[in-house]
Amino acid sequence: MKFKAFILLTAVFGTLFSCKNINPPTPKIFRKALTNLPLDRIKLPEGFQIDVYAENITDARSMDLSPGGTLFVSTRGEDKVYALRDTNGDYHADQVFVLAKGLKMPNGVAFKDGHLYVAEVSRILKFENIEANLANPPAPKVIYDQYPTETHHGWKYIAFGPDGKLYVPVGAPCNICEPEKEIYCTITRMNPDGTGLEIVQRGIRNTVGFTWHPKNKNLWFTDNGRDMMGDDIPACELNHAPRDGMHFGYPYCHQGDLPDPEFGQKRNCSEFTPPAQKAGAHVAPLGLEFYTGEQFPSKYRNQIFVAEHGSWNRSKKSGYRLMMATLEGDKVVRYEPFAEGWLDVAEDDVWGRPVDIELMPDGSMLVSDDFANAIYRITYSR
Repeated sequence: MKFKAFILLTAVFGTLFSCKNINPPTPKIFRKALTNLPLDRIKLPEGFQIDVYAENITDARSMDLSPGGTLFVSTRGEDKVYALRDTNGDYHADQVFVLAKGLKMPNGVAFKDGHLYVAEVSRILKFENIEANLANPPAPKVIYDQYPTETHHGWKYIAFGPDGKLYVPVGAPCNICEPEKEIYCTITRMNPDGTGLEIVQRGIRNTVGFTWHPKNKNLWFTDNGRDMMGDDIPACELNHAPRDGMHFGYPYCHQGDLPDPEFGQKRNCSEFTPPAQKAGAHVAPLGLEFYTGEQFPSKYRNQIFVAEHGSWNRSKKSGYRLMMATLEGDKVVRYEPFAEGWLDVAEDDVWGRPVDIELMPDGSMLVSDDFANAIYRITYSR
């Protein structure tokens, strides 16, 4: 298939563009060009368009945009962290820096007070004063290194909450199990200097995305359902946590009402918080974002957009799209596709996998894709 050959070429060129050490030279410069990605396959609501913000960003995963306009991009299968700059304001990244390499699944990035925080499997790194040193980044400081070392669900999404603390999840070290250590299957938080670690939420198999409501500051997060129970169960989840100390069921109960065949007899589903919304089985919801911009029509404001990365163990693929959860108060009243077309349903083949969502100051939306090695920009024009 021609597109698969293209994906291979992008990976090769991504390698050529990467730096060889933790202190890279000046960035590579990319000229705007017509993309070979089949963006015409993406279906969006009327008035919306999709373009490429950056290409050849191998394994682009989590994103965080600094107030200064630097887009930090993580990887998982790669060992690098990128910084992207749009220096001429045309909404296409023209500078790509590799800030570090040789890291272990550096899936999480978060920017605060001039510093970049990066989550590996077992530790949190801090790159100080990073925007002033993109071409010659400092060696990172390790602010915490006591997370488990298991790589099964060991990659981490991180974000700073409204309380100024860094939130860090710890996934289950298995498909389904009852871990002995209480740190597993949780969302934790710590002070920016790595002190004061505490468990905030429990019973979470693997969240790779969370955010806070722009008004009431409640936590919302995605969770990936367990595997090997068939094509259609259990559902992945969109969860709402209005307070600390809640339990969302894993490993005893899935999707709020489905006892686990192995552990379900130990606890009742009524003991746990059900999901705010059941997503499809195996769709792998990852990044999510409340839309707080002003570019999109008003009906999108303060609604949740979710990136469904897509299934890996289903007989017919599912997911591979952006969804929108419409809220009335704290209740999800609709959950429907917003952008789809990365999956060719008829051919059961894919050319892209959305991972994370980030808003631009002008109200447009960035979407990372670790399969097509790209970052898209979605805009609306009346």
